Amino acid sequence: MKRLLLAALPLLLAACATQRLPATPTEVAPERWQATLPHGGDAAALADWWRRFDDPLLAELVRDAQADNPTLTQALARLAEARAGVRSSAAQRWPAVNASAQAQRGASASSNFVASTQGSAGVDALWEVDLFGATRAQIAAAQARSEQAALGWHAARVSLAADVAGVYVGYRACEALQQVFDQDAGSQTQTAELTRQKVRVGFEAPANGALADGAAADAGNRAIAQRAECDALVKSLVVLTGQAEPALRTRLQGNTAKLPQPGAFAVGTLPAQLLQQRPDIAAAERALVAAAADAGVAEAARYPRLTFSGNLGTSLLRIGGNTADGTAWGFGPSLVLPLFDGGARRAGEDAARARYDDARASLDSQLRRAVSEVEEALVRLDAATRREGQAQRAAQGFLDFFAAAEQRWRIGAGSLIDREEARRTALNAQSALINVQRERVAAWITLYRSLGGGWTASDTTPK
Repeated sequence: MKRLLLAALPLLLAACATQRLPATPTEVAPERWQATLPHGGDAAALADWWRRFDDPLLAELVRDAQADNPTLTQALARLAEARAGVRSSAAQRWPAVNASAQAQRGASASSNFVASTQGSAGVDALWEVDLFGATRAQIAAAQARSEQAALGWHAARVSLAADVAGVYVGYRACEALQQVFDQDAGSQTQTAELTRQKVRVGFEAPANGALADGAAADAGNRAIAQRAECDALVKSLVVLTGQAEPALRTRLQGNTAKLPQPGAFAVGTLPAQLLQQRPDIAAAERALVAAAADAGVAEAARYPRLTFSGNLGTSLLRIGGNTADGTAWGFGPSLVLPLFDGGARRAGEDAARARYDDARASLDSQLRRAVSEVEEALVRLDAATRREGQAQRAAQGFLDFFAAAEQRWRIGAGSLIDREEARRTALNAQSALINVQRERVAAWITLYRSLGGGWTASDTTPK
């Protein structure tokens, strides 16, 4: 044993001199945001933001989705698996002890076919000394993956809430457009009928009758397509919330065609604050920690392994009325020196370091993307807020112009073509206004998601 230890001394010294990989990102957040920050709002209101909408149903749907959703169930299953991995890795710090027992009765030529009974029982143990931190690194990696899974659950909750809100806002905007198209279809049907009557008495040309019929059919087609779009959004809400469609449609009957209006929340002026309140970034950091620990495990595999084993057992033999029994035991160390493996261990270490580099680059990329997502959401929010006022004035102006053109046509002072042109312009302006209003609320939802949904490091994880 002394000779083995002396032979392994250079390897021991080399192992002690190894360095662990840093588990920190290299990307640095910019000093300030380049986009315009929203005015007003409470910085602490983000976690409970859904209740600040003027539509209570939105908060209820978010709660329903987070209570029963396959995505969150999968995240919980991954968390349970990761926690089991921590316990499995921690168990390697202790000796493995196994008990065995066996009994047999029979006859053979060696005993002149005299029946014999044999039995034995014993206990054996095996313990590997964690000389170079392989077990500690395995535990650290498992713990980091457990924390990563818990953070993944938080990130899934934030993403799910934003998805539900986005679909719900889209549904209310769809209803608003459907009302506009239904009203237009009804108006066009009446116009087509009135035009046909004028054509019959010679007050309108047949071409104008064809134009009115075509416009009515086009308006009806647009209304049908819009209704189908709204039905598809209801199906999406059913999938996200797990609610039965008939019950969900009943709950959606209130606030028809009314877009929910969010309460404002403040955005921190320092982008570095963002890096501390996004669970997906925190999860990526834990993935980097796990990768660094895995590299330590692969490195430790290149060095000697020292194990201690022992056994204690008793046996019994009964044959021809005679009995023999006894106790056996043994204990001792075992040292394994890796001498030549064709480069397998070195390749394993290189692969682990490559996975570490990949995790580090992934985290850096995610940091960049997080800042970009906030900047983009801020730009869209600012633009939609400023556009809404312009869109309202445009919609009202074109609507007034259409009313005047229709009045002129009804008294015979204007042409049907001019009336149709004014109608299409007013319809497009109304649609644009509804879409801008939807974009403004959607920008708030995107900003909520990109800021981490109010998550903090002190948030509890599921048990």
